[in-house]
This record gives sequence, C-alpha cells and structure tokens, in this order.
Amino acid sequence: MTYDTSKPDQLQAASAFVKGWLESRDVAVAEREHNGLPVIVASAGADAHPDKPTVIFHGHLDVVPAFEHQFAPRIEGDRLIGRGAYDMKGALAAMMGALQDSSAQDAVRLLFYCVPDEESEDIEDRSTDRLVAEGIAADFAITGEPTDLHIGVQAKGVLAVRAEVTGTAAHGSTPWLGDNAILKAHDAFRRIETLPFSRMSSDLFDRPSINLARIEGGDAFNKVPDRCWMDVDIRFLPGQDIGEILAEIRQIQDLEIVKSFTRAPAIVSRTNPFVLALRDGISRSIEGEPLSVGRDGASDAISFLEAGIPAVEFGPVGGGHHGPAEWVSIASLGRYRQALGDFVHQLPSWLERMGPDEGLTLRAVDGGLA
Repeated sequence: MTYDTSKPDQLQAASAFVKGWLESRDVAVAEREHNGLPVIVASAGADAHPDKPTVIFHGHLDVVPAFEHQFAPRIEGDRLIGRGAYDMKGALAAMMGALQDSSAQDAVRLLFYCVPDEESEDIEDRSTDRLVAEGIAADFAITGEPTDLHIGVQAKGVLAVRAEVTGTAAHGSTPWLGDNAILKAHDAFRRIETLPFSRMSSDLFDRPSINLARIEGGDAFNKVPDRCWMDVDIRFLPGQDIGEILAEIRQIQDLEIVKSFTRAPAIVSRTNPFVLALRDGISRSIEGEPLSVGRDGASDAISFLEAGIPAVEFGPVGGGHHGPAEWVSIASLGRYRQALGDFVHQLPSWLERMGPDEGLTLRAVDGGLA
C-alpha cells in the first residue's frame, strides 16, 4: 500500500514485489507487458493437468489518485486505512496467500492474474481484455473487488457519454443577451437524472447511478460561453436497453451526444456450481448466510463473462473506496483467504455432486450475459 500505484513507475515497483513474493514461495510466475505496464501471471495446484477444473484469481494493483499521506497506511483497531486497502490491495494480498495455500493440492488448477489498469480511463484497451482475447481455458473466475464477503453475481453496465451543449455568445457584462452553455449543461444533467430510465429498479438494484464526472466550457473570462461539454458516467441495470437510454438523452434540447462507450452488465447464475461451492467456502469462514449481491461498480469480471467464463466479484469487508478514508477489515482478510482456500478444497466434490455441465451454460442476451 505504500506504493502510489496510480503512477506507472510505482506500478512497476509494486509489481516487482508481487512477483518476488510469489517466486520466493515456489509459485510459477511470469511477467508480461501491456501498454508499458506490468501484468503478473502465475499458476498453482493442478497446473500439469489441464483437464482439471480451472479457476482464475484476478486482482488489480492500480489505484485511483490520492494525496501523499494516504499512501502511509495506518491501523486503527481492526481497520487498515489507506489508499487501495479495500480496492483492492487487501484482497490481492489475501489472494496471493490463498494461491500459496492451495499450491500443493492437485485437484484444481489455479491461475492468478494481477493487472495494472482496472482503474484506467482507457476503457477500450485493458490488459484483462487482452489476456482473455488470447484465449483462456478456465471454468470460473473470481475478481477481488469489494463485496464485504458476499458474492457479487451481478454488476451494473457502463454507459460513458460525452455530450456537447450549445448556447449563444455575448459580452460578459451583458449575460442577459447570451445563452450560457455551462448553465444549460448543468440543467441538462439534472434532466438526465430524471429521465424514465433513471427510475427503474431490479431485484438486486434500486436504481441506476448517474454521475457528472467532468464539465468544461468557455474560452474567455469576459464572454458568455456558447459551448460546453460534459462527461456523464451512467451505470445501468442488467436488462436495460442502451439504445433506449441514449434515445431519452437525445431528446434534451440543445444537447448532442458526440461520443459514447458501453460495457455490458455482469451476470452469472446464482445456481452455478462454482458459485454454490464458493458460497459453501464462505459459510465455513463467517457467521450468518453469505448473500448474492449486485455491485454498483463495473469490473473486469465482464471480460471473462463475455468470453463465456462465469465470473463473480468477491472481496473482504471494508468501506470508503475511492474516498479519503478507505479501509479494510484486517480480520476479514484472514476470513477471505480462508474462504478461498475452502472453496478450492470443496470444489471437486461440488462438481462431482452436481455434474460437470450443470449450471455452466451462459447465453448472450441484450445488455449482458445470463
């Protein structure tokens, strides 16, 4: 956590630490490169038996930017506080431990991917997508995103929209003679927040989320701005139609969508045998019933799902990710590591009980995978 992995040079240093830690524990590991950044690929367990069930442990080293003091982690009671504690260096460290714990067994083949660009704004060219595109023979993937020891079987999709709003220029001393594009853009965003798609819900989500991520306009201090653009980050629900959302936004007067990017929602069946085995593994480590939950944020899980590999998000207990007081429960990291180990240990018996193909079929549907 002391590495500021929002910066490339610190990502290199942190990656070297991960690689060295695994190598010192006799885990087979290699380093690759994607857009100049390091990608760690490791394997353990039944690596010599490709016919065995194959599970991916997936995590990311990069973090969103933070102040310097947030990279000096501190402990308060059960809380480990600092940038990346919850999203997701805590989970990544526990995954590394679980990989070591399961390296001696030969019933399950484990692959470990540590990527440097999950938080990147370059959402069209990510290392996980490249790994999947090159071909991965795997049956299930777990990405260690924050879930408070619940299983994230659904995640919202992403619709990133850049919209331009036009107005009328005038002298800054007579704003009533112009039509301020910045003010209009703000009003347009408020209208987006009230469009019909924004009021929809599902069994795991009470609503989509809509964030005004960036706004910029004006080119002179003494001029009423006649142009403004804004980036709107929409996280839509599984089952919502992207075309309908865009059509609703285009109805807003004087607004033009100049660019958009979409990422499908993540959906995996709650009755998938790997999900059930993971649920059983969690039950051995915590009190109470582990829940299947929906995640507001998107993740690299969709990369695996789009390749036909069932994938879930599963991470430790914590809070405040991307915020000033991010923290992870230290006790939950131990339970998380144990749950992953129990999952690997119990998986063969689950698959034998349910049959190798039961619950594994994914089919493409509008807006995601089910």
